[in-house]
Amino acid sequence: MKRGYMFAVAAAVVTVALSVYFFSRSNPIDFNTQVKPILNKKCIACHGGVKREADFSLLFRQEAMAKAESGKFAIVPGDASRSELIRRITSHDPEVRMPYKKDPLTKDEIETLRQWINEGAEWGDHWAYQAVKEQELPKSSEWATGDIDRFILSKLDENSLTPSRETDKETLLRRVSLDLIGMPAHEKLRQQFLNSNDPKAYEVLVDSLLASKRFGERWTAVWLDLARYSDTKGYERDYIRSIWRYRDWVIDAFNRDMPYDSFLIEQLAGDLLPDPTDKQYLATAFHRNTMTNDEGGTDNEEFRTAAVIDRVNTTWESLMGTTFACVQCHSHPYDPFRHEEYYKFMAFFNNSRDEDTYDDYPTLRHLDDESKKKLVDLEEWVNKKVSPEKAKEIYTFVKTWQPAINSIQSDEFVNAALTDTKWLIFRNHAKARLKNVTLTKKDKLIYRFGGFLGGGVWTIKAGEKVIAKINVPNTEGKWTINEVPITPIDGVHDLSFTYENPKIRNKEDSGVIFDWFYFTDSSIPWDASHKREFWELLTKEYPSTPVMMENPAELTRTTQVFERGNWLVKGDTVQPDVPASLFDLPAGAPKNRLGLAMWITSKENPLVSRTIVNRVWEQFFGMGLVETLEDFGTQGIPPTHPELLDHLSWKLMNDYNWSLKTLMRSIVLSNMYRQDSKVTEEHLAKDQFNKYYARAPRVRLTAEQIRDQALAVSGLLSTKMYGPGSMPYQPDGIWLSPYNGQKWKKDKDGDQYRRAVYTYWKRTAPYPSMMTFDGSAREVCMARRIRTNTPLQALVTLNDSVYVEAAGNLASRMLKSSREVKDQIRNGFAMAMGHQPSDAEVDVLVKLYEKVNDASPMRKVNYQKDLSPEYMSMTIVASAILNLDEFVTKN
Repeated sequence: MKRGYMFAVAAAVVTVALSVYFFSRSNPIDFNTQVKPILNKKCIACHGGVKREADFSLLFRQEAMAKAESGKFAIVPGDASRSELIRRITSHDPEVRMPYKKDPLTKDEIETLRQWINEGAEWGDHWAYQAVKEQELPKSSEWATGDIDRFILSKLDENSLTPSRETDKETLLRRVSLDLIGMPAHEKLRQQFLNSNDPKAYEVLVDSLLASKRFGERWTAVWLDLARYSDTKGYERDYIRSIWRYRDWVIDAFNRDMPYDSFLIEQLAGDLLPDPTDKQYLATAFHRNTMTNDEGGTDNEEFRTAAVIDRVNTTWESLMGTTFACVQCHSHPYDPFRHEEYYKFMAFFNNSRDEDTYDDYPTLRHLDDESKKKLVDLEEWVNKKVSPEKAKEIYTFVKTWQPAINSIQSDEFVNAALTDTKWLIFRNHAKARLKNVTLTKKDKLIYRFGGFLGGGVWTIKAGEKVIAKINVPNTEGKWTINEVPITPIDGVHDLSFTYENPKIRNKEDSGVIFDWFYFTDSSIPWDASHKREFWELLTKEYPSTPVMMENPAELTRTTQVFERGNWLVKGDTVQPDVPASLFDLPAGAPKNRLGLAMWITSKENPLVSRTIVNRVWEQFFGMGLVETLEDFGTQGIPPTHPELLDHLSWKLMNDYNWSLKTLMRSIVLSNMYRQDSKVTEEHLAKDQFNKYYARAPRVRLTAEQIRDQALAVSGLLSTKMYGPGSMPYQPDGIWLSPYNGQKWKKDKDGDQYRRAVYTYWKRTAPYPSMMTFDGSAREVCMARRIRTNTPLQALVTLNDSVYVEAAGNLASRMLKSSREVKDQIRNGFAMAMGHQPSDAEVDVLVKLYEKVNDASPMRKVNYQKDLSPEYMSMTIVASAILNLDEFVTKN
């Protein structure tokens, strides 16, 4: 009996062991979903990119499998019993057990790691770094007819939820109008949809909204946060920057449904495309929205470097939803990006021509139509007389004044200085140096200067050889462009500048100031007519926009690793490249910004299409499929519908040919989008935050939408498009501009009622009501606005001059709509909300009208000539309507 009993026990043990073995074999541990979360939460803070305690890191597989400082292997694939990691996490000795001086891992976490190691410790790429693949569609149904509906219904079924019924036409009309054009649809389109019984009426409505010019304005407002767009330069002085033509380019691109890959390529590297157009140059202002420090005494190289770093960080956060910024100081703590890879990526941007100059060089000069024709004629003439290369050089120089050497590059000053740290200025007996100037085949200097006194002589030497001696005239301090011959001398030289002027009596007085120097040759056989034309075009004042431009070969910059992120402590020299953990540059791609743009928009890139699909989704539903728009990494929140995200991302790149309008159309035509937003107890119990979309969301409108909607329903909204930033109502004292005394001057003649996307944006004093509703100061890229709900918001919509005047104008419309107060109120409510109010709602507003009666406080706000008691009372009612939750919420 004993032997039989022992045999039975042994057999049972073997059976259990085999069952466990085969169960584990059939259910292997998944690194991404089961192991990586444990490592990130419990281990990687001490054993990752920042810290490598005991010389052990869990960031990369090769590091995790390597021998640690102790000489032992923390992980022995296939053998958990020999793995130091398992010994440490199961130890009872507090000095040995890991995590050190923290709560121990749970039994389930330990068993997960143990099984994972026994299975071979296979690593896995995070979902966001895996290529986007075509997805298999879930089953269809009567409700889930389209692709999106299928994925949504599949997830609803998993969570025992059912979709809501379709909402009413009025609500759907307002919702889709706010989503696509950011404001209510115009009355003709509204009536066309509401009065139609055509089954395709909604589809016609959607197509009309997508074709509207208002579409580009609505989506540009989103993009400007990413582009950190501002009408000023930032920092202390925060002076004006004329870059509004870039904003207009974005509006036009959205309205034309420019393919998203082209949209990005032109913004990243439009200047490097073959024979770039003015618009392609203009697109590159995306990365000239970086701040420039005009404060005196600052280090120009420090702030040039800061701008380059900002371009790197913005590119990753805005276009690829990835937190790359921390890699500036150390390898990424959680994601597979190494410290040196940051600087390899930075090298793509480090060779741009800008240098923190006061005039934001390089800038694209906007020639008028007549001047453009003259320049084209001039280019053709130089092409015939000399060469296509020389013609292109002349064309580029006239359009941009580049590639000139800015005077801020000078040093070794004697009786000279960089005045305000921006321009080289000479007193008497002055000396300065300009380093590393390539003079091979150069025999002419064109320069921009201002003379304060005549009689000065500027001498230029290369070593001991005088190559130019120039009489500097008095221009009364006005900027002037001049040219002089220089003695030819091959090679790269440090140039010595000296300046003598016996007319300067006071040693503190200045004789001349320099802006830039352009060394060229005299190979063009100018005739009098063409030379005069060239100088007229070169010296005429034109408006301009900062753009990107690459350094020529002789001005190429070297990029080095910054030790611990300190720009003053340079390490190894690196070449432009992309992170090894993703994928290589496309074959044949140049190692410059154009090659980088090709890499970013490649269909192999796992991040770009997912990022923009997620951003569009967030704009429609208040939350992205990945909630953390700014972080798709391992510390971000995983997608609620990963298959749907990849399906739309794949479709965008392949079937939709990068068309954002087609993407948006597919979303808003889905049954899921058209659901009612009413919340049931079941919804709250199973899906409080509506992550599975069993109902339509209720989301507060953006700052821009709230303002635009108020102006639109009141009848005040201006339809004027494009142009410099507008200045609507703003109290005195908001702007306290040091140095320049810049003032906010309220617009007139309807410009004060332009859409919010055109509002002038000053970084140190952003438009207050926009900030109250969670707008961005735009000093850096903002990938996601976090919605808040504060009393200040109610104070804005109740008291801000824009909203008070909108209420007054709406009141006038209400009074004209009928003779009966009740009907006037009913009509005003319908104008604002897009549907008729209930009797109970009308009764409440009628009581308000009767209660306020004269509304004497409104007399102080004299926007209208009509100050009758009826008008004043109705204005109070209109203000109440514009402050209802329904009005500021999309539902």
